Amino acid sequence: MAVNSIQLGQVWRSEADGQDYLVTKVYNEVFTQYAMLRPAGITAPDAPTVRVKVAKTPQGATLPGYAFTQDGSF
Repeated sequence: MAVNSIQLGQVWRSEADGQDYLVTKVYNEVFTQYAMLRPAGITAPDAPTVRVKVAKTPQGATLPGYAFTQDGSF
C-alpha cells in the first residue's frame, strides 16, 4: 500500500517475517530517498536498524518488502 509520503513514526510490517518496524529517520542521498527502520518492540538504544530505499509510484511512496499499517501489534 502506498502513502503520500514516508514520515517519522509510521509503522510498517515486514512481508518476510511479519514483524512491525518503526520509521526513525527519512533522508535523501542525491536522487534517492531512504528510510531507517527499527523493530517496534525493541527499545531504541538496543535496536538494530534497517535501511530501505523508498520507491516512488504515481500512487505515492512505499517501502519494498514492507506493508504500511496503522495497527501495530507491539
